[in-house]
Amino acid sequence: MDIQNIMQKVIGQNRVLDYIVCLAVFVACVLILKIFKHIILKRLKRFAEKTATAMDDFIVSLLRRVFVPLMYLGALYLSLNFLTLPVSFKKVIDVIVIAVVTFFTARMATLILAFTFQSYWIRRGKDFALERSLSGILKASKFIIWAGAIIFFLDNMGFKISTVIAGLGIGGVAIGLAAQAVLKDFFSYFSIIFDRPFEVGDFIIVGEYLGTVEYIGIKTTRIRSLSGEQLVFSNTDLTDSRVRNYKRMERRRVLFRLGVVYQTSLKQLKDIPKIIETCIQKVKDTVFDRAHFFSYGDFSLTFEVVYYVLASDYNKYMDIQQEINFLIKEEFEKQGIEFAYPTQTLYVNKEK
Repeated sequence: MDIQNIMQKVIGQNRVLDYIVCLAVFVACVLILKIFKHIILKRLKRFAEKTATAMDDFIVSLLRRVFVPLMYLGALYLSLNFLTLPVSFKKVIDVIVIAVVTFFTARMATLILAFTFQSYWIRRGKDFALERSLSGILKASKFIIWAGAIIFFLDNMGFKISTVIAGLGIGGVAIGLAAQAVLKDFFSYFSIIFDRPFEVGDFIIVGEYLGTVEYIGIKTTRIRSLSGEQLVFSNTDLTDSRVRNYKRMERRRVLFRLGVVYQTSLKQLKDIPKIIETCIQKVKDTVFDRAHFFSYGDFSLTFEVVYYVLASDYNKYMDIQQEINFLIKEEFEKQGIEFAYPTQTLYVNKEK
């Protein structure tokens, strides 16, 4: 029997030649993929390692973890198309292909999302609290992606997913109405995380309450007040309120007043603004703004002083204010200037 007859011999539903062509196509595709993986992809990886950006490293990793496996599947699927397969077997192959493509597509989506969150976390200075928040969001996002992938797969398998989704939609509306406050807090949480009105560790004031942010959760944010107790706010309350964030303050404006007695001479009154300015300039991390004879008070001549503290820390501000007060007291004693204190003068008219 010559080779021509062997090639034309039918085994199953295909000729021997068809099997050879199928195998040749598969081997050729595998060889191309091997060359791509071991030569081109390795060179791309070495090039990516030399660059400062992480994007090219991620693309190379994505090609290796998603693109190459899919191409192997594509090679197998392409080679099998040269054969005449039983309908049942072809259906099994189609199911496997859809399942694998769905899996790797969902995997690619989760990898891209994880890389995006990782890059955002690095740009924000690798904050631990932000990492914990983004981790929670990533888990929820992965659940949604994989749930969507399963629904897509089942829909392609012929299941009546639309009926199930419609039922879930009606139930979702009912649940949404019942959990409206929870959902509002959840979306407010996203607003806080990405819009960043405040972060863990910031000192904020909300209405009459003030303290340091300790924890930002999906529903509530917790603040440690100055007196020690923990204040719990819903996220919606915070996004709907006017929040004063002192951590973002680059410098603190300080205004204070002091009074001297009415017996102070005119020369001393004119010297006081300069004395105060000199005292403030002696203190580190301060910028003097102004000092003026402000008003005639009930029992004192009042001066108003404004300066800036080049820091947001409250304790540092108090240390600076204390040092300034000591210096002013010292200089006033040297100059013989008396501070005023509440006094009343009573005039008695003695009648005969």
